[in-house]
Amino acid sequence: MGKRKEFIGEVVSDKMQKTVVVRVMQTKKDAKYSRIAKTFNKFKAHNESQVAKLGDTVRIEETRPLSKDKHFRVTEVLKKVQGAKIEVKEEIQ
Repeated sequence: MGKRKEFIGEVVSDKMQKTVVVRVMQTKKDAKYSRIAKTFNKFKAHNESQVAKLGDTVRIEETRPLSKDKHFRVTEVLKKVQGAKIEVKEEIQ
């Protein structure tokens, strides 16, 4: 059997329970013009222990299908985001 795919990306959404959306950047060289182009893909990844938060850099690994769209799982958090999310709610009187 082959090796599982691994990607490193940034968490762009953590609104779901036990699932995060990871944005992965890949560079490809254009065959005709020899220019480097960045491409971005978003993958849904299983986050069982809910350690990955919005803005974190994570490593994801391919796994069996866990749902219709979820085929990856978070293996480790490489870099935590500085500071916590702060929500400001204004009270109108």
